[in-house]
Amino acid sequence: MAALHSLALSSPFSSSLHKPRSYSVPCSIVHQSRNSSFNGQTLRMPYLRLRMVTQSSAMQMPVMMMLKPKIQFIQGTDEQTIPDVRLTKSRDGTNGMAIFTLDQPSVFDSSGEIGDITGFYMIDEEGVLQSVDVNAKFVNGKPSIIEAKYIMRSPREWDRFMRFMERYSNANGLQFIKK
Repeated sequence: MAALHSLALSSPFSSSLHKPRSYSVPCSIVHQSRNSSFNGQTLRMPYLRLRMVTQSSAMQMPVMMMLKPKIQFIQGTDEQTIPDVRLTKSRDGTNGMAIFTLDQPSVFDSSGEIGDITGFYMIDEEGVLQSVDVNAKFVNGKPSIIEAKYIMRSPREWDRFMRFMERYSNANGLQFIKK
């Protein structure tokens, strides 16, 4: 084994890995270790097809943008108020509902200038979850609370919603409390 190790270290191949050539070691260059009777044989290496990595051949990998999860009532305008979220799920786990309650949401400050509330949009890196079930509660003739409901009709929709909520809660410091 010592002779094989010694042969590899003295081989012309080991000193020039970056040159894709075929090497043939003549019998006169075959290495013989002092402590071994190994005489070796002619070594033939096939052509190595090594791809040279250069600036122009950089790997083409898709770029995934990490989007901060957000809630919107007017598309393009992020809601700054953090909601209180209540979850319900059927006993068989096939459907559920999330009720978002926002007290004094920021959408009331800008809705007159930007536009009307068009729905409830939960946006993250996977896409958009949306609902049109949005209600406003008024106190003394002024909007005070928005309540939005998002209904999940399958386990797949439930899982997708939970992934959004995990991202949203991590980004906004929310925690789950089971009642």
